[in-house]
Amino acid sequence: MPRRIILHPGFHKTGTSSIQATLRANRAALKPHVALRLRWHMKDLLHATRGYSTWRDPITLLKVEHRFDALLEALPRMPRRTLILSAEELAGHMPGRGDLADYSAAPELIFAMWQIVHHRFPDAEIIVHLSTRAPESWIRSAYWEHVSSSSMTLDLKTFSARYASAAQLDAMASEIAARLPCSVQHVRLENCRDLPLGPATPLVDLCDLPTNVMTKLVQSPPINVRPPTEVLQAMLDANRQHADDPEARRRAKTAILEQADTV
Repeated sequence: MPRRIILHPGFHKTGTSSIQATLRANRAALKPHVALRLRWHMKDLLHATRGYSTWRDPITLLKVEHRFDALLEALPRMPRRTLILSAEELAGHMPGRGDLADYSAAPELIFAMWQIVHHRFPDAEIIVHLSTRAPESWIRSAYWEHVSSSSMTLDLKTFSARYASAAQLDAMASEIAARLPCSVQHVRLENCRDLPLGPATPLVDLCDLPTNVMTKLVQSPPINVRPPTEVLQAMLDANRQHADDPEARRRAKTAILEQADTV
């Protein structure tokens, strides 16, 4: 049984990819003390959490619970180690597409996971760590992510007005904390820039690693960095020009990125 379990369920666009990259880059040094389960270890579970955030139906929540329990069931014995479960989509889909206006499914999803962890490992310390970001910065980043990865055609001003509530990540973190009978910490991305491991630092600090291990850890280069503004604007134009032709849109955006890589 792990001595401590750290659940890191988001949020999107708050440095989570960089956190997971840093954990993965240091997995050899961490292994005697920390077991990692990152988003590529839980694809079926994340399919269910995304589904529940979209549909909010009891059957899909049961799928989440079943798949999360199965993930824990498959873990090896890890006495005296810390288990980190990190994937931003444990909190559901990123808001901003269609009717998905916020992270209001997250408290339900995370509470369900806490219940399962507590039932399976009743003597383990459970901590929820949430990465957040200043509202204006988050909504701009979320908007351009949707432009890049979907058929988004809204302009930034319209998107910002429509999904303003989703950007209140600190308030959502407080709502999650109020729901859970365990320790919950949340740290803004802006407060992590000068830390030794960047946004991974507050999460790694929860592991209480020996000093000789901490000094070996290195920060991974930033992941999922936003392309230049002119590239993003070109992809927005492609979304609008090919709104009814997904294949033409895909080809146009691929060409835009390939051209940008050659500049």
